[in-house]
This record gives sequence, structure tokens and C-alpha cells, in this order.
Amino acid sequence: MRTDKKRDLLKRRRWRIRKKVLGTAERPRMSVRFTHKNIYVQFVDDDAGNTLASVSTRTNETNGLSANVAGAGEIGKIAGEAAKSAGIQAAVFDRSGARFHGKVKTLADAARDAGLQL
Repeated sequence: MRTDKKRDLLKRRRWRIRKKVLGTAERPRMSVRFTHKNIYVQFVDDDAGNTLASVSTRTNETNGLSANVAGAGEIGKIAGEAAKSAGIQAAVFDRSGARFHGKVKTLADAARDAGLQL
């Protein structure tokens, strides 16, 4: 399969999911994005268009974590703690077109273990 077709399919999946997942102030959207080197997590209030909290592997406190399954678990735990400190108890999980498997599932489970309701 050609690379541009794969990108197009990912983009379609991402928008198909994004149409259905909306975040509010009480239950923001937990947006997860994986690159080859880094993991980014944001808690977004779509009504106001604000980012309430964010965590990534590029910050100083998470320096040394990579975008593998172990790193996803640590980032999920840190994201859950960051959400708690921002006053977020529950969130809607936005997987950004990725399958709920491997790194994505590990991150979500670690956030749940940290006390966040997804």
C-alpha cells in the first residue's frame, strides 16, 4: 500500500473519530498523539477551545522516556496526575485514529490507574 494512501486512511479515521468525541469543561477530551520519538497528551475543552492540561515526553520531568509501551505507561500515569491537579476527574478518550492496542491501551490503562475516569 502506498504511503500517501496510508496517510489518507489515517486522516479519515482520525476525523471519523473526532466527529463523535467532544470534550466539555466537566469532561474534557484527552487527546493522545504518538510520533516515532515522542508521546503527547492534552486535555482539551472543545466548548471553550482551551487546553486545560498537557503532558509530553519532551518536558524536563519526563526526559528520558521514549514512545514505546513502557514510556506510554509512565506518560499515562503522569497525565492522570496532571489531570487530577487541574481538577479533572473524568475525560473522553481521543485515540487520534490509532487502534486501541499496545501503546494506546497501556497509556489509557495507566491513566485509569492514576484515578482518571475514561
